[in-house]
Amino acid sequence: MKSVYIGNIVYSASEEDMRKLFGQFGEVISVKLINDRETGRPKGFGFVEMDDTGALKAIEALNNTDYMGRNLRVNEARPRKQM
Repeated sequence: MKSVYIGNIVYSASEEDMRKLFGQFGEVISVKLINDRETGRPKGFGFVEMDDTGALKAIEALNNTDYMGRNLRVNEARPRKQM
């Protein structure tokens, strides 16, 4: 299982939109779009967890492609830093 970072997401996109988009390439395990803690508004990025093969296909196919008027940034997510 790989975690994929998605950046430059249009603010109106939903987790279901991302599930459909990435589901074309493999099994989507989870989708998490990040919202601002104070305002609750979308921050324009998120993460998709999916099977390894599907993740690699999605990164290759979707990075720097137009989605709802914005060019997505799609790459393998870096591990979270320990606090």
